[in-house]
Amino acid sequence: MKIALDAMGGDYAPEVAVIGARDALKLYPKIERLFLTGDGNQLQKLATEHKLDDPRAIIIHAPEVVEMNESGAKTLRRKKKSSIAVATDLVKSGDADAVVSAGNTGAAVAAATVKLRTLKGVERAGICTPLPNEFGVCNLLDAGANPEAKPQHLVTYATMGSIYAKHVLGVKHRPKVGLMSNGEEDEKGTTFTKQTFALLRILDETGRAPFDFVGNVEGHDLYASELDVVLTDGFTGNVILKTAEATAKAMSRWIKHEFKRNPFRVMSAAMSRNVFQAVKKKSSYEYYGGSPLLGVNGVCIIAHGGSSALAVRNSIRVAAEAVEQQINPQIEAALAALNRPS
Repeated sequence: MKIALDAMGGDYAPEVAVIGARDALKLYPKIERLFLTGDGNQLQKLATEHKLDDPRAIIIHAPEVVEMNESGAKTLRRKKKSSIAVATDLVKSGDADAVVSAGNTGAAVAAATVKLRTLKGVERAGICTPLPNEFGVCNLLDAGANPEAKPQHLVTYATMGSIYAKHVLGVKHRPKVGLMSNGEEDEKGTTFTKQTFALLRILDETGRAPFDFVGNVEGHDLYASELDVVLTDGFTGNVILKTAEATAKAMSRWIKHEFKRNPFRVMSAAMSRNVFQAVKKKSSYEYYGGSPLLGVNGVCIIAHGGSSALAVRNSIRVAAEAVEQQINPQIEAALAALNRPS
């Protein structure tokens, strides 16, 4: 498989991209080519410095960068030779099977949807973001690609998320899908969620869906219930995601502050170090890699803007797994079966 990495995307790029690429190539021999797009001179210097000497790594010069604070879609039209545009073009031309970027999310979504288009049966792509919970991983979909979704879009998200959970994440049971609302009762929610609920319930009752619809779920269910996919529009999903990240960071700071209050607590913290490290690993996006933009005609992985080298490495792994499991043909087949007249 061949993967294109936007080496200039992210708060700590391009250094973490080069290190992450180096480590990914060491760990994943199935990667045939790993293209790094960005400033050629800068990338070559970093490759030498960090001993990225694998012949499978190919640097592709891209003189422009879409900055994190720029309007993604608008800037993409102006910066046609940006690192994210060049990386996505490699997928469009067939030279790469997947694109990975920790850069401007709006630019990554725009590049993928405009250049690669959507799969047959998909009107809007959605970002599928993993959230760790007591049972493994709950995938929040959409986490920001499509702020003004329609009920039918969420039905497509349910299908795509279920296929991703089953074929890429290895879920053994029939995927369980919930609809984010302000209460578990069937009648709760806005007009939008009620219409979505009705469509999902019909599909579930007729046995046409490749998932089990469990009904409405609330915020606490993201962490405390056995769910594989939780559906919402991109606006709400992005708010949920950023709130969850901010809460986790705040809790970490508060715990550290409390442990430093006296020597006895410092000693207790030292004794509990392995526990804290285990929790950090379970809750950190670095270990889960990036979030797939499901529904585009090519694999696109959107990594966290603050990605470290470890996060970049794992985002490349996620891209490789999605390509290997042929996620897009699986999604198209599932959507075709869903829309087939009964």
